[in-house]
Amino acid sequence: MNGDDLMRSVKAAGSVRGLRAIRAALRRRRADARDLPARGRERARVPGTVTEAEPRPGGGVVRFARAELEVRVAAGGAVFWGWGGAGPEPSYAVSGRAPGPDPRAVLEPDKDGGWRIVSERLTVVVSRYGAVQVCTPGGVVLRRELPPRWWEPAGGGPARWLQRSEVPADARFFGLGGRANGPRLRDGTYRLWNTDPGGGFGPGDDPLYITMPVQLVVADAGTHLAFYDNTWDGRVVLREGEEGAGSGHDRPGASELRMEGGPLRCWVMAGTPSRVLQGWSALTGAPALPPSWALGPQHARWGFGTEREVRRIVGGYTGRGLPLTALHLDIDHYDDHRVFTVDPAAFPDVPRLAKDLAEDGVRLVSIVDPGVRAQAGSAVYESGRAAGAFVKDAHGREVRAEVWPGECAFPDFTDPRTRAWWGALYRERLDQGFAGVWHDMNEPVTFAPFGDRTLPRSARHDLDGQGGDHREGHNVYGLCMARAGYEGLRQLRPGERPFLFSRSGWAGMQRYGGTWSGDVSTGWPGLRASLSLVLGLGLCGVPYSGPDVGGFTGSPSPELYLRWFQLGAWLPLFRTHAAKWAGRREPWEFGPEVLEAARSALAERQRLHPYFMTLAQLARLTGAPYVRPLWWSAPGDRALRDCEDSFLLGDALLVAPVLEHAADRRAVRLPRGRWYDTATGQAHEGPGQVLLDAPLSHVPVLARAGSVIPVRGADGGLELEVWAPATGRTGGGIVVRDAGDGWERARVERFSTRVENGRVVVERADGGPDAEVGYPVRVRGGAR
Repeated sequence: MNGDDLMRSVKAAGSVRGLRAIRAALRRRRADARDLPARGRERARVPGTVTEAEPRPGGGVVRFARAELEVRVAAGGAVFWGWGGAGPEPSYAVSGRAPGPDPRAVLEPDKDGGWRIVSERLTVVVSRYGAVQVCTPGGVVLRRELPPRWWEPAGGGPARWLQRSEVPADARFFGLGGRANGPRLRDGTYRLWNTDPGGGFGPGDDPLYITMPVQLVVADAGTHLAFYDNTWDGRVVLREGEEGAGSGHDRPGASELRMEGGPLRCWVMAGTPSRVLQGWSALTGAPALPPSWALGPQHARWGFGTEREVRRIVGGYTGRGLPLTALHLDIDHYDDHRVFTVDPAAFPDVPRLAKDLAEDGVRLVSIVDPGVRAQAGSAVYESGRAAGAFVKDAHGREVRAEVWPGECAFPDFTDPRTRAWWGALYRERLDQGFAGVWHDMNEPVTFAPFGDRTLPRSARHDLDGQGGDHREGHNVYGLCMARAGYEGLRQLRPGERPFLFSRSGWAGMQRYGGTWSGDVSTGWPGLRASLSLVLGLGLCGVPYSGPDVGGFTGSPSPELYLRWFQLGAWLPLFRTHAAKWAGRREPWEFGPEVLEAARSALAERQRLHPYFMTLAQLARLTGAPYVRPLWWSAPGDRALRDCEDSFLLGDALLVAPVLEHAADRRAVRLPRGRWYDTATGQAHEGPGQVLLDAPLSHVPVLARAGSVIPVRGADGGLELEVWAPATGRTGGGIVVRDAGDGWERARVERFSTRVENGRVVVERADGGPDAEVGYPVRVRGGAR
């Protein structure tokens, strides 16, 4: 569900709302003109040349004629550098305290008047003019930051700055949050400003709901992640490099980052993709572990309208033997759109409804928007006003804007007191019987006919005691709302893992839950964008996400719906959803052929539930996303780096969704090793490309030879599905059982496979040769 543009809001609720939106937009424009100082004349600056250096643990401070640079290697191998006194804290991205310095790394003089730090994993070289170069221990350059430039207003105020970087000529860029045109980020400009695109979006739309200054760069020289820890508005211009032919020179890849204010500081970590994401998770926080049921199929629609319709939909699933673990209620279940209320006429007894659905294994999930109707006598508004919880302008007055409930005030989630107040409000949702929440409209977005559809940039925020305005607080608004909800749910139900996913967020949002695609347009381009978003967010450390299956805005054809459904069944968050004008999303609405194919996809998703649970646990333990690009284990394979239409689900499975109309076969690129077609059992050798059948009944899925996959058996118990390794090769897998939806410590079980005398042997890798496997084993594929 989205805050549409003015025309749609006028159509939905009448011209009065439209006029109020115009007035609010004019107030916002006047406030910014009045309260944001004009930049006026600016002075351009560069660091100048080195004057001195001061060694410190892990690195030191290098002083230049007009600036100083702190650079250090942290314990664990990550490199931090910051200009102008910028340190690693305070930071909304860093979980807890920043890692301490590596005492073995020492700042020492380098050639040509520069300085360097040599560590176990990386060498950092600072030139006499302020360039920062990150190299492998062997001296191969991974990233070169040119001397920065910044512009200081003559009358004072935040400085704008520019940072140019170079990467190897063969490098490919990934990341920057949720990008529809990816996951490989080609030449172009990408804005860093969380934005509701206003209706549906497709691959050409940018920015979207979640932007992050996080680049993952993959090259022959190695993989590295660069994170510019700055929450302000900015733009990234990327240009891929070009390798010279013959004796020609290489043109390096380039990144240009322009920020409108805030600190110039950066973290860099390098290694294999798995090591990089593990380091990123250690810095920004382990992903929240969803409850077990949240890894099953879920259904939503903006426009259920009544309890009777909800019961009818759930009955449609149960009556047809289709699994369903959650049903989501959109804003139409609220009393006149007001958050933390229920429409008593349409939903007279939500606790009873929740109890009845739970008997069928279906949980209720509620939408929660940040806008609070500014209405005297409203319980939520009055309690928030008494707590001083709402965003104010530079003169201490509440900032108000038009959203679904009408004229609204907005909680300042960057204030810890507001987060505590807001988190306590979730008791009402729990008392109603809801098992989880999804945050919407929290970029934040408002109804406006022109300009940014958000709060005034001059609006004031607490920023956890630092103080500042919306230019600095905008991008972390959704992150802080997610924190408020997650911490509130944990306090209210300490024995249960919260289920929360958020439309907007920033670096570190995985600590509080996941996200979804937002209002992706219905169409084949929207289907492709859905996969791009999930892959890209996973590489930014957000492993739990998924699209609105079928697209949010339009009516999919049966074929498009089914192909979207089949993709969604292999993604972490598997949810159908649509706008009320876009038609239904229940599988039986698209004909018997689609229903049977959807039934097959649902059955396979439920059969693989233990595997999804294992991937969720491993994401928490290691930071590795469930859904990975094909190059995950082979970043040096250039053909895999350019493959964007398939993905790995964990280490064991390769999924090749159908992303084009009328396709019944598709080319699939394989990483090195043997891969079995799970539909036919036929073995294929990689690296290379194969052409596989892709009928409407299923999409191609291949299993890695030697893999051990935990699955749900016919009796509901856990079994091990083992795909035979090739003769002379070994394999294995990991199983992490979930003891429930609480906080029990995960037990990791490792298994190995080999072929012995023509027979596949499965053993516990952590229990000795005589240890019992402990689970039924089913071998598939053939050893040869």
